[in-house]
Amino acid sequence: MSEQNFTARVLDWYDCHGRHDLPWQQRRNAYRVWIAEIMLQQTQVGTVVPYYRRFMQTFPTLSKLASAPLDRVMACWAGLGYYSRARNLHKAASIIKQRHGGRFPRVFDEVLALPGIGRSTAGAILAQVHDQRHPILDGNVKRVLCRYHAIDGWPGTTAVQKKLWQLAEHNTPSERVADYTQAIMDLGATLCTRANPQCGQCPVQADCAAFVAAKVDLYPQPRPRKTMPVKATRLLVLTDADSGHILLEKRPPSGIWGGLWSLPELDTAASVESECRQRWGLRVLGVSESPQFRHTFSHYHLDITPCQVQVRCSHHGVHEQGQTQWCPTDEVGNRGLAAPVARILAHLPKT
Repeated sequence: MSEQNFTARVLDWYDCHGRHDLPWQQRRNAYRVWIAEIMLQQTQVGTVVPYYRRFMQTFPTLSKLASAPLDRVMACWAGLGYYSRARNLHKAASIIKQRHGGRFPRVFDEVLALPGIGRSTAGAILAQVHDQRHPILDGNVKRVLCRYHAIDGWPGTTAVQKKLWQLAEHNTPSERVADYTQAIMDLGATLCTRANPQCGQCPVQADCAAFVAAKVDLYPQPRPRKTMPVKATRLLVLTDADSGHILLEKRPPSGIWGGLWSLPELDTAASVESECRQRWGLRVLGVSESPQFRHTFSHYHLDITPCQVQVRCSHHGVHEQGQTQWCPTDEVGNRGLAAPVARILAHLPKT
């Protein structure tokens, strides 16, 4: 079956069964599609939609996003994960405002040069907004192509990536590029899913190499197994005995939870009393640990022990400024918090 027929069948299926009512498909413009494509990186549509709606209500235009404080952007993003995406969005909005007069660029290389945008994302934006012919290769598309062509090897390797880009380029039509871009993503997201694919409804099932060989579950081939390391830490809920305020620290711009507000972190073997006295000039009145729980990142597991610490401030202790602040409990939710921190604070006893 020719690739031309592959593309035609995918488009015919999309016309009848594809998704046509996603929020970024309404009043479509480059800004709205850009925000969606960044959110959809490594995140499923069902998770993204409520975050997207809230984000667009808060930052309805590129200008609003560019002029907003980063803290406000991070607060709006909190819970969606992969926080470098939010930092890159904010940075890119400022660049667009300064270098492109506030208008999202239409030239591929200019889009590709923006922070947080790779080849597939740049192509997806320009294809959907301006019908420019650019191939895309997100996770859903990789899965479809790996199965359809029975591509051996983990898609993360350079050799397999190169082959997949060649196939994606070959399949991308000269007309209806915007529809095809959404169609091939929809096919992977709704039928050619990672688990329990619905091959019986697939428009290209008849000549899918993996299906014909009854090996659909073997593609794409997984990343070589690697044991995930486990780390452990304590997160301190330092509560001022007089005011009831909680001490928050802003994380460095890079690294885990970069740019978010967090609880102070302490090694499991360190002394809470010594740390509080030496680091903040605080007198510890009481310490209580909660059960440990696990938070998993892409490269390791983190076992977290929440530690409630009641303290009393001295005149030479922490002041409410800079990267460390005392925060009233009823204002904590307004900060951009890492998901495990929000979980801990949500379970604090109500006063």
